[in-house]
Amino acid sequence: MYLYKRLLCTLTGGLLTGAAVTASVYYSKARVNTEKYPVFGVDVSNYQGDIDWKKLEEQDVSFAFIKATEGSGHVDESVRQNLERAAVTDIKVSAYHFFSFDSAGETQAANFISVVSPDDIDMPPVVDIEYYADKRKNKPTKAETEAILRPLLEELEEHYGTKPLIYTTLPVYMRYVKEEFSDYPLWIRSVNFEPDLMEWKFWQYCDCGELEGYNGDEKYIDLNVYNGTEEEFLAEFGRKKKGNA
Repeated sequence: MYLYKRLLCTLTGGLLTGAAVTASVYYSKARVNTEKYPVFGVDVSNYQGDIDWKKLEEQDVSFAFIKATEGSGHVDESVRQNLERAAVTDIKVSAYHFFSFDSAGETQAANFISVVSPDDIDMPPVVDIEYYADKRKNKPTKAETEAILRPLLEELEEHYGTKPLIYTTLPVYMRYVKEEFSDYPLWIRSVNFEPDLMEWKFWQYCDCGELEGYNGDEKYIDLNVYNGTEEEFLAEFGRKKKGNA
């Protein structure tokens, strides 16, 4: 009986310790080494409302991802305004498309291409693939997703002359991206810890940042870093801005 109780206590302690570690990771906030990742940026949509891009630039924002489209028909209300106002700053910009599991990749690509000109962006276009609605519970198969995602990525690459970035979460990365789309540059969301077990180009480390310069319904703004130095960032994306020509 003594040995049984001792074993039970040991197992219980181990389970509680494991649960505590899991909880600490889940509820912790990622910490960014700014010396290692000095290039800082944001991503925005219509939820941030009217954006003062000069004010963002004054807060050391070096790059921004601007929501453009969603699925085969939706266009973000603020995309044109954001692209035009960002163009007269030194902030390097891209635009992103929110991926739909429910419509063809070709029509999704056409939607994005109709809204964003190659001259509008300094960085590659982005496809944002994450679970929405009931997709986390009822996950599409890998084959179904690839049949939509691959033509979308290929048509964007052909039109913009560069491989699109893939933005995703860790669960979606592991299920859909890691094996079939590992050759695409990655923008990973990880707000609890640094994603150091994969190669990434950009890291969204915070979804509850607060900066000055916007007045939308959403008081928070997503914060990101580039995986490299300022020199490497400018070498990769530092072409002259349209508005400063």
